[in-house]
Amino acid sequence: MGDAISSLLFQPPPATFIHPSRHIWLQTSTGSTIPAFYLDQKANVTILFSHGNAEDLGMIYDWFVDLSKVLQVNVMCYDYTGYGKSRGGTGSPSEENVYADVEAAYNYLTSTLNIHPSTIVLYGRSLGSGPSCYIAEKSALSNSPVGGLILQSPLLSAYRVAFNFRFTLPGDKFSNIDRTVNVRSPVFVVHGTQDEVVPFWHGQELFESVGVEWRAKPFWVLGAGHNNIESVLRQTGAFVDHIKEFLNIHIKARTEWKGEKEVLKVKDAVERAMQKQV
Repeated sequence: MGDAISSLLFQPPPATFIHPSRHIWLQTSTGSTIPAFYLDQKANVTILFSHGNAEDLGMIYDWFVDLSKVLQVNVMCYDYTGYGKSRGGTGSPSEENVYADVEAAYNYLTSTLNIHPSTIVLYGRSLGSGPSCYIAEKSALSNSPVGGLILQSPLLSAYRVAFNFRFTLPGDKFSNIDRTVNVRSPVFVVHGTQDEVVPFWHGQELFESVGVEWRAKPFWVLGAGHNNIESVLRQTGAFVDHIKEFLNIHIKARTEWKGEKEVLKVKDAVERAMQKQV
């Protein structure tokens, strides 16, 4: 069963090309070297994107170049072990490797670039909902929650997709439903009502599993399937507008308020120091 589930979950496409100058190479805890790219808009908010099971960096680069400019956010994307130009380690994608991959990307943001977790928004599409929920839960349990979580066409768990189960069994993979209950960040769920790969009820139940105080208004895309949400909404721009609204209401406003609060603290400290000198 494990091999069958893995073949369902992971379908790496032929590697697509990104010019080497755009690559960041990350070392994972499982011994892989994976490529990533970082789009720096000098913004206060950074999106960490985890892609679907049949795409790699070259297929999403142009989209995120445009999206980062429209949303005025920094963006980091990475490939999973066994995808794109990744090398080393086991060489094959797996749940364990995917979690190590996203941790390498997240640690690059927080440790190398010194980006605070509260300004990072995790964004996972389809399979990418797994690593995104993993980091969202882990950051919450370590009392340093990320700024937000966007889940597009997410799965409750692998077995629930493959066998239509409504509960978690031993050996299940990417059991997001068991992680979202611990998330302490605003969560925005997007799902097509006619999704033929990950049924619509996955998005609904995942939304309902999130604590009430962390639920952003979901976006149920009428008539959309699993892979065409962006194209269905391209003419109206509604998809990007909803993401922008989520960021403005739940992330950017809070980030700017925290920044202003820190500035006031510094000013207050300076004034107190000057008063002591007098």
